Amino acid sequence: MFPLLYVMVGGAVGSGARYLTGRAMTALLGPDYPFGTLAVNLIGGLLMGVLVGVLARNTASEAWRLLLAVGVLGGFTTFSSFSLDVVTLIERGAIGVAFGYILLSVIGSIVAVFAGLTAVRAIA
Repeated sequence: MFPLLYVMVGGAVGSGARYLTGRAMTALLGPDYPFGTLAVNLIGGLLMGVLVGVLARNTASEAWRLLLAVGVLGGFTTFSSFSLDVVTLIERGAIGVAFGYILLSVIGSIVAVFAGLTAVRAIA
């Protein structure tokens, strides 16, 4: 029960931070480009790298990993988790698998969004 609670609390914090970052970027740079999404993806990637490095050095508890990596950063941007997965595959020497994962994730997600929009528009 506690692991789920850690993820949920962290996710709420991360989602709030994502929303506030998006609003701040739009206020600073305007709405003509997805600066908010870009910002959370880049910031989230950097924070995931720092967090994983710190957690590995300090042998932190699973609770901290769940709260901060899965919860906060997962709520802030799942792109940070995706990026960590890619780096892990590359570090294991599975460069082809990493490239395939990138293609499937990015292109597959875009296709899925188009499919969902098309389905809803066909019904309406």
